[in-house]
Amino acid sequence: MAVTTYHFKAVASDGKVRLGTLNGETEKSVASELRRQGLVPVYVGPAPQKATAFKLPVWNPGKRRDVLFFTQELSTLLNAGVPLDRALSITGELTERPAFRPVVLDILRTLKGGKSLADSLATKPDYFSELYVNMVRAGEASGSLASVFERLAEFERTRDDLRSYIVSSMVYPVLLSVVGLVSIFVLLYFVVPRFASVFAESRLPVPPMTKVLLDVSGWMREYGGWLVGIVIASLILFRVYIGTADGRLWWDGFRLRLPLLGDALRKAETARFARAMGTLVANSVPLVQCLGIARSIITNRRMAVALDSISQGVKRGEGIAAPLARSGQFPPLASHLLSIGEETGRLDTMFARMADIYDSDTRAAIRRFTALFEPLIILVLGLMVGILVLSMLLAITSINEVAV
Repeated sequence: MAVTTYHFKAVASDGKVRLGTLNGETEKSVASELRRQGLVPVYVGPAPQKATAFKLPVWNPGKRRDVLFFTQELSTLLNAGVPLDRALSITGELTERPAFRPVVLDILRTLKGGKSLADSLATKPDYFSELYVNMVRAGEASGSLASVFERLAEFERTRDDLRSYIVSSMVYPVLLSVVGLVSIFVLLYFVVPRFASVFAESRLPVPPMTKVLLDVSGWMREYGGWLVGIVIASLILFRVYIGTADGRLWWDGFRLRLPLLGDALRKAETARFARAMGTLVANSVPLVQCLGIARSIITNRRMAVALDSISQGVKRGEGIAAPLARSGQFPPLASHLLSIGEETGRLDTMFARMADIYDSDTRAAIRRFTALFEPLIILVLGLMVGILVLSMLLAITSINEVAV
């Protein structure tokens, strides 16, 4: 077989990404050579991997459910002794979402073409993360693919449960805020001007509170279009700014400093980090490589960048607990738990325990946030609507007094 030059992207032992070319007969042989050199292959192909623009993570419940279904089905079938190709075929038949069936069949087709399952999954990066692919790669190398899918199924289910809880908890406060603001806008833009016309025609004295309300309403009707335009333009510029590396780093740091909500976000990211690390360490993936892979799944860039210094500390032989404590980006309890894990030689178990603790803490932090935020929103919107109604009642009362 002819030797071909392949482009590759891999994660080195220091957690950094390596790009380059390597000669080999097949993509599989090149991937094997990269692993022999201590690298974790992320991409191997005849052409360089196309660079993709940085995008904010988007929560896609459809794809998440697809990946969870795929993982659970493969876990069940592989643990039952069903061959891999047959398990993929059955999974493709059982999926209820027509859009996901071609994805499974493409993976099966690539697998039958001679690629490993990990390499086949890597062709669908929109569905399968680097962590997922590397976990499968480790399972194939160790011959424990069934147990790996069992761990991945638990990982995906737990992560999906936490994400769903956070989203569902925030729906009511957001909906309440939107409805309240829309109601105030309708009152100011459509209802209040009717009172303005009544006072203008009758030349009646206007109560001070009503006059302020009429002035605000008039200003909104005259400059409301400009205000909406400025708000939309500001949101677009803000979105562009946080799409840059520096902007995203600033925004993620700012979110972590928010009262109550920042604590919840930090704990949610810590739970995600611990769950990923526990899954990887349990499958004998080297610790520095685990940190490099986990870095790619942490959505908060400020915390993800901290993993670089933690990785350097691990390479210097300091373990993971001390560098993690020095980073200052993770809750204090995390470093103490990992220190105990290092002392007892049960780091994988301690990561799993840490993930459970911060899953629970995240839910508690979200409950505290919503418990304070919802009454505050109701109070503020109630006061604003109350002032509007009171101003209009004063106007009606003054008109009736003049009529009498």
